[in-house]
Amino acid sequence: LDFDYVATGHYARRTYDEKTGRYLLKCGLDPKKDQSYVLFHLTQDTLEHMLFPLGELTKPEVRELAREAGFDNAGKSESQDICFVPDGDYARFMEDFTGKHYPAGDFLDENGKKVGTHNGAVRYTIGQRKGLGLAMGAPVYVCAKDMQANTVTVGPEENLFDRIVYADEVNWIAIPELTAPLRVTARTRYHQTEQVATVYPAGEGQFRLEFDQPQRAPTPGQAVVLYQGDTVLGGGTITRVEK
Repeated sequence: LDFDYVATGHYARRTYDEKTGRYLLKCGLDPKKDQSYVLFHLTQDTLEHMLFPLGELTKPEVRELAREAGFDNAGKSESQDICFVPDGDYARFMEDFTGKHYPAGDFLDENGKKVGTHNGAVRYTIGQRKGLGLAMGAPVYVCAKDMQANTVTVGPEENLFDRIVYADEVNWIAIPELTAPLRVTARTRYHQTEQVATVYPAGEGQFRLEFDQPQRAPTPGQAVVLYQGDTVLGGGTITRVEK
C-alpha cells in the first residue's frame, strides 16, 4: 500500500539499536497485557514499518484515553480465547473450516493400554485434566497425543514435565543468527513467567533449548519465544520435547 508505517493495537514496543543496526521488539510496559510472545515472527523489514502506540501504556490508561475521545467501546469487556470463535467451540469451527470430521478414539494409559474413549484427539490439550470423563482412582492429565492414530495418552501430572525443547521455523530479531550457546529466558506459553534456559544451534532454522528446571507441558505446535531482559531475541515452533 506504500504506507510509511502501520500502527497496531498490540501491547509491545519497538526500538532501534544503533550499534547493531537492527530493530528490536520489546515487551509492553503493562506486564498483564504484554503481547510480545505472539509477535516473535516479525522480520526486520516488518518492524521497520510498524508502530505500537499502546506499548508504553497500561490497559486502564488506554480506556481513559478512549473515554476522553468519546469512543463507544471505551468500556468494552475483554475479549477471551480465540476472538473469531465467539462460542469457544474451536473443534467445531475447525470441522466447519476444513470440512473434516474428527472421530472418537482411544484414551491410553502410560503403558499403551486402552482406558476409555475420547471425542476426537483435536479436542484435547496437553496438560488438560478437566473434561476427560475418566475414573482411574487418581487424577490424570493429557500427557501426549497421536493425531495420526487418533489416540490421547493420559497419566500423572509428573509425566507432563520436560526440560529440553526443539524448535524449527525459527525467526531471529535481535541477532542475525545463533552461532553459539546463549543464556536466555523463555516462554512456551503466552502468559507463562519467563524461565531461565540455554539455547543451542541445531541446524538451519532450528534450535535446541535446555531449561534449568523442567517445565510443565511444553507442547509441539506451540511457540517458544526467547528473551534477554525485555527484548525478544527470537522464537520458533516447538517440534518435540524431551525429559
